[in-house]
Amino acid sequence: MILKTKYFGSIEIDPEDVLEFRKGLFAFEDEKRFVLLPFEGSDSALLCLQSVQTEGLAFVVMNPFAVCPGYAPVLTAEELKAMGVKESTELCYYVMCVVRNPVSESTLNLKCPVVINDETRHAMQVILEGDAYGMRHQLEEFGGAPC
Repeated sequence: MILKTKYFGSIEIDPEDVLEFRKGLFAFEDEKRFVLLPFEGSDSALLCLQSVQTEGLAFVVMNPFAVCPGYAPVLTAEELKAMGVKESTELCYYVMCVVRNPVSESTLNLKCPVVINDETRHAMQVILEGDAYGMRHQLEEFGGAPC
């Protein structure tokens, strides 16, 4: 299928790569279908979460483990059930990134990850309980040290 994207122009995607967000994303509840597209040269650590429905709607997301190997999100029993798994470790995680200039001032939202069941292609955005993670971690905080 051909998809018009914000950052990559028109590209062909496999319909099986589409992620289904039953509840949409926070503040974008009507947007239910997205694809993950890697940015060239990022070794799949930096990706674009592109809406299938809306060409101009795309988010920069990052694999949190690339900068924070100790990242350990724990979902509630209700969230695990909704994702069709028993353990948080059975899922894939991506965090929203706000890109700034200079890049070191870019921020990551570790509190509200996008969670994906890679087998079913179901996804959701969650708010992690507790105060272990915040919504605006500057990239320079990580400097190679584990969280």
